[in-house]
Amino acid sequence: MSRRTGRPSYLLSAPDPRRGRQTRLAAVVATIGLTAALVGGGVGYTAGRPDATESTIADIRQAEAKRDTQQITELTATARRLRDEITPVLSALRADAPADRQPDAAQARQWQQTLVRAAEPFANPPSGTTATNVARGGLRSAVEQTSLAVESYLLAVTGPPTQRTALTALAKRQAVQAGTAWSVAATQLDQINIDAGHGHQHVYLEGDHGDGALSPDGAEEGSGG
Repeated sequence: MSRRTGRPSYLLSAPDPRRGRQTRLAAVVATIGLTAALVGGGVGYTAGRPDATESTIADIRQAEAKRDTQQITELTATARRLRDEITPVLSALRADAPADRQPDAAQARQWQQTLVRAAEPFANPPSGTTATNVARGGLRSAVEQTSLAVESYLLAVTGPPTQRTALTALAKRQAVQAGTAWSVAATQLDQINIDAGHGHQHVYLEGDHGDGALSPDGAEEGSGG
């Protein structure tokens, strides 16, 4: 028994658990505060260096411009290849051919395979600038619309004869819309090539006149870069 407090001696020697927790908590808070101060000071120092910040921004912009230029070059090459593949399909679907000269089911199934391959470049597209993404999206939409036209035509030639005329007309309208969508994408593709310094690049469908489709501006290929 303690003479001063009147409390048992074993109680005086036992540490207060609450005081220990408070001490540890204070140490953690102090450590966090010191870390935040150091990090904040480092960020503030970096942000306070105009030369470093401007250099970093310039490097980022240069890297983005280089990446976008490469994407434009690759997208233009892809568009030229796809144009050669889908032009015969759209031309056949839009033509007013006699019934005995219209494509059959076998031809329509071959077109299906062509459109499956044409859609592959858009399955996992890279992320580019807004202007480049718009051109890529327009080309993809044109390919998808062409695929729908082929599907409608295949139904026309394999389905009930009573529906053939209506479905053939539907396929033709879809083919016209696909051509129009492609012309819009081609116009955007031409513009981003000019902006990238490549000059005019006219990747329009051949024989695509009227029906709301856009046409090349008449500038010489490669000029205006």
